[in-house]
Amino acid sequence: MTAPIAPAAFAPLTPAPSGLTVLPGLPGSVAANALIPPPAPPVQRPTEVLPHQLPDALVAFGDCTVLSLDCFDTLLWRDCHAPVHLFSVLPQVTTMQRGRAEHNARRASSLSGRGQDVPIDEIYQLLMPNADAQERQAAIRAELDAEAQHCFAFAPTVELMRRAKARGMRVIIVSDTYLDEAMLRELIARAAGDDVAALIDDVFVSSHWRKPKAAGLYQHVLDTLKLPATTILHLGDNHGADVKGVMPFGVHTLHLKQFGADIEQQLRLESCVDSMLCPNDSELISPQPHRAAVAHWSPQLTDKAQHFGYAVLGPVFTGFDRWLEQEAKALQARHGGRVHWLFLMRDGYLPMVVHQARCPDDTVHQVEISRFTSTAATFSDNKAIDDYIGVNLGTMPDVLARQVMLPEADVRRLTANVPPLEGTVALRRHLNQPSTRKFIHKAARRMADRIVTHVRQAVRPEAGDTLMLIDLGYNGSVQNNIDALLAKALKVQVAGRYLVLRETEFSGLDKAGYFDTPHYDMRALNAMTSNIAVVEQMCTTGIGSVIDYYENGKPIRKTNDIKQTQSAVREACQQGCAHFAESHAGHIIRAQRPDEITQWRRANAASIMRLMFLPLPYELGVFSSFEHDVNLGTDEKVALFDSAIAERGLRQQGMFYQKGVRRMFLSAEIANQGLPTRLTHLTYNRFALGLTVSDFINGGIMVPTIYSNGQEVVQTRLNAMPTHDGFHTLCIPISDCRFTAAIQFGAVFDWMEIYSVSAMPSAEHLNNMHDTWQREVPLHPILDGIEQVSANLWHCQRETGFALINPPERGDNTAMTLLVVFRPVTWRAGAQDANAAAVAAFGTQA
Repeated sequence: MTAPIAPAAFAPLTPAPSGLTVLPGLPGSVAANALIPPPAPPVQRPTEVLPHQLPDALVAFGDCTVLSLDCFDTLLWRDCHAPVHLFSVLPQVTTMQRGRAEHNARRASSLSGRGQDVPIDEIYQLLMPNADAQERQAAIRAELDAEAQHCFAFAPTVELMRRAKARGMRVIIVSDTYLDEAMLRELIARAAGDDVAALIDDVFVSSHWRKPKAAGLYQHVLDTLKLPATTILHLGDNHGADVKGVMPFGVHTLHLKQFGADIEQQLRLESCVDSMLCPNDSELISPQPHRAAVAHWSPQLTDKAQHFGYAVLGPVFTGFDRWLEQEAKALQARHGGRVHWLFLMRDGYLPMVVHQARCPDDTVHQVEISRFTSTAATFSDNKAIDDYIGVNLGTMPDVLARQVMLPEADVRRLTANVPPLEGTVALRRHLNQPSTRKFIHKAARRMADRIVTHVRQAVRPEAGDTLMLIDLGYNGSVQNNIDALLAKALKVQVAGRYLVLRETEFSGLDKAGYFDTPHYDMRALNAMTSNIAVVEQMCTTGIGSVIDYYENGKPIRKTNDIKQTQSAVREACQQGCAHFAESHAGHIIRAQRPDEITQWRRANAASIMRLMFLPLPYELGVFSSFEHDVNLGTDEKVALFDSAIAERGLRQQGMFYQKGVRRMFLSAEIANQGLPTRLTHLTYNRFALGLTVSDFINGGIMVPTIYSNGQEVVQTRLNAMPTHDGFHTLCIPISDCRFTAAIQFGAVFDWMEIYSVSAMPSAEHLNNMHDTWQREVPLHPILDGIEQVSANLWHCQRETGFALINPPERGDNTAMTLLVVFRPVTWRAGAQDANAAAVAAFGTQA
């Protein structure tokens, strides 16, 4: 656990030396002047305060007698990202209607000369023009109720107020708000409690004077208080209102910087993603119950991995654990007995750490049951073997052979040093032998017995108890394999509870997910898990994956050779996550409780989707070198992302370079490609859009091309497809490396940027297989009438200039395609207009 970091207190003022006198009889002498202290430097007071520094904010202002505070986002914080999001829970009216009425009321008041600010009554007169006064007052009361339910006091601000009162200071609230003084006082009491409200001496609201702080509200505050401005310290989160609007009156000011740039962007993007996940409902829009905690601790966590664990994964797994508590209580009520928390290693490790941080006195159990061992325990009859082989026949034969627990000597004999198809045929033939089936049945029953022993040793349940299996998800395959086994052998109920659940078949088992189909559509759930490997890597533990058990149930693990640096980063992330779990509630003071599980679930879904598709630069640095271990009893590891391959793929094929790619975090690959590309990727995945290559093509460039196979010559025009960042790809089919192409770039361009010239299997262009890029063959064109000015810059010196590209050496009958990736710099005179006409004609013909 990260050691608590002491708040950076403001430096106290050092009093100037006193008591020095000039020696008598020596006026103006060197001796006398030497004893006169130099003028004290001007007092350097802080101008900014971070959330965790709030309790000590008065240290540098010892001469002040009044503490003046902004209200919203300083004393009272909302559960949602922006004030307008709270309007989503208002009865009868929509968010748009409420926001529009406020805008129109302010505009009308300003244009009429009444002032820039308005009371809430005027807003509701425009919002409900045909309602009577009683109906409007009821609607206003409903809005106050919503505010009271979804506001809380920020604990460091309350501590500052208490210290101010202890020093005998006067505490006032100066707020830009449409509420009147009585309403704001009531709201503070209802949201934060009467004891917090009792700390406040005076309340000043802009709606009373119809003037916000930025327009001079503070003059009325000073006129009312009748105190020198220099005796007042005002503190608030809005620099324009709380500093620029107050400082000209001579009042001391402090700007509360709620969030650093990274957290501001994280919360803003989470709010945007929330709108894509839940576009139409009446719940609170963009709830962010983690705002206060990340504001308090994020500036203090200088280690980027700890910061990521605290600010990103901490809220997600804390919300997950809150839901698990609710589920455990429901299982207890339904079945009786005792509910045992079984965290499935390895990915269940971080959820277990978070629960222990939140509830250190609870008893939890870690069990090691992998897909490999649980699947191996199912082959007790021929149907199970046949079903498994039928579904997984395309898998490498050595992986299948080990999964059905054939002896290693048989695995090598059947699959080593032979093509995959030949190995698969040999394996299938071997599996059809009765003696082989008998061996597998026996091995499966023994594996099942060892799994039961392992669970019994870890938990020791009583008959009638419930085993709550906890894992990340996503299909609950381990539970599918062992649910009936454990229920029968241990006489218990079995329930699976997962972070994300999107079953690929209807199992009929007791399963539920924090994110599942009752709350999100299947497209959203698929998107959540498409890049989930980064979360898996942060959740796991350093132990190897279990591949078997000793007879006493002790796990036998495969050696884990994940890099030490990756393990160190993961551990730092887990420390930050656990720190959030144990500390997050300490920054909030509230008198009312909203539907917290619903809020946390929705906020956490937005957080995890934002991470999956819009990772921040510092986050990419945290896991830039990570590898993902496939964990199917093999040594295979896959890189999480590769930005260099992504850039090449985008310029060659556009977004379709991602088809067939096995890297696990494709959103990270395109993080530097601009928001339009990233949002396209997010939207395509979130809504499972059925887009094709033709939907991404808008125009193109028709390039004269001559092909020859040594006997025949064909002259044509080929359309270079626009891909990404202004680049185009000219695709020239060359059969099985039999054709040479002469590309007449001089007819189209004066200058052009050439990115790459290569050949790849035709079947894999726009329909990639794993690591297609490794099967590209770089080619070196011969230029005629074109000057290569630099590595990537060509000058087409004459209109007949061309690039001659010979095919790669022919190896087999594989059909190949030449790919020439280029970007226009300057067009030849008249060529751009001619190209537009040619492209239009080409499209008509198509």
